[in-house]
Amino acid sequence: MATYKGLRGIISYDAMETIRNTNEWMGASARALASYPAFAMIPNPLFKLMSAWGRVTERSFSRMVIKPDWEIPPIVSEDGQDHIVYVEPVIERPFGDLVHFCVARREPMARKILLVAPMSGHYATLLRTTVTSLLPDCEVYVTDWHNARDIPVSCGKFDIEDYTQYLVDFIRHLGPDVNVIAVCQPAPLALAATALLAEEDPKAQPRSLILIGGPIDPDAARTEVTDFGNRITMGELDYLMIQQVGFKYRGAGRMVYPGLAQLSSFIAMNAETHAKAFLDKVFAEARGQASEGDKHNTFYDEYLAVMDMTAEFYLSTVERIFKEREIAQNRFAVNGKPVDLGKISNVAVMTVEGANDDISAPGQCVAALDLCTGVPASRKTQHLEPGAGHYGIFAGKSWRLNIRPLVLDFIDEQVPSAPHRKRRRGGAAPVDCGAINLSEQDSKIAV
Repeated sequence: MATYKGLRGIISYDAMETIRNTNEWMGASARALASYPAFAMIPNPLFKLMSAWGRVTERSFSRMVIKPDWEIPPIVSEDGQDHIVYVEPVIERPFGDLVHFCVARREPMARKILLVAPMSGHYATLLRTTVTSLLPDCEVYVTDWHNARDIPVSCGKFDIEDYTQYLVDFIRHLGPDVNVIAVCQPAPLALAATALLAEEDPKAQPRSLILIGGPIDPDAARTEVTDFGNRITMGELDYLMIQQVGFKYRGAGRMVYPGLAQLSSFIAMNAETHAKAFLDKVFAEARGQASEGDKHNTFYDEYLAVMDMTAEFYLSTVERIFKEREIAQNRFAVNGKPVDLGKISNVAVMTVEGANDDISAPGQCVAALDLCTGVPASRKTQHLEPGAGHYGIFAGKSWRLNIRPLVLDFIDEQVPSAPHRKRRRGGAAPVDCGAINLSEQDSKIAV
């Protein structure tokens, strides 16, 4: 039976890759055929449309298997000089690295931030605009998770307990002056990692913990995501979603939740929006009005780039975070050791939610404050951003103009000797990150 399931999984995995590869080939063929110089003498718009469809299709399907580059722009200093940003690995592990965005010829900044990127089907580059907005004022580190299909089976498993231990090691390495910002999915695990440090190595606790749109208590507010988690059984989830990496990749034989399956779910949730965006792009290409760096390409180059998650990580997230609510009920354990969130005492905690967030609805994230019983009320705060969806609270206009200044003020308040300069909400951001807002519903990219 196990052999049959494994064979079925490989066939399914390779079938999805075959479909993707075929569509990419069809797009390239249409582009090449319709762009043949002789057809330029035929005054028929069909050839321009065919070429445009081919270009858009080829690019769309080719992006699905390519990890995006960070492409962080240079940081402009007060004296007007441009400082190039380098991405340097600090800790390298099989399933993810701790990377540092090193700004050339600049002294280290006083604020040290660890951005915990979600492992939810997209790469850590999803936080590119968040990193760009923070770099002028902070030393920024990010958890850069790896695509499970490229990790050999010999590297072992990786579930939410392993994820939590990675965070513990990363925070301990950066030191007690680090400020942790966890975005969406890792929020409950960042909370657990902080609690582990509070009990095992209190001096290594981060200075502050900012949780943005995370499912600390998924039952606090119902969404389509929580309804799905409660409706489906773990057996159904395992059978329908888990597949085995094919022989094309280094991780051949590893059981994963495929990124292409996740992407299909994302697109299905807003099929009309994405279909319209695709057609609009085709016509723009045919009219010669499209460009390499336009909003469509900027958005979809990131949106379509997906990665596989290990099966044990995906299944344990659904079962333990959403179904069993182990974090919400303070009964999470790592390697058999109970994690008591009440042990957190010397860490300032802030939660950020979006009023229109349909992924982690208001109430889910702020539940962390009640769980941190050891943190004084004076060191806990919450913010609900009016009109903001899921994507906007960490990378959109709401983040740049309102949330980012509040987060930096909160970080500064935890340093008694630092001068506190309040930032005005709604003022101009120092860096325009060029956030794309095709639709707030497209925030599904950060589930």
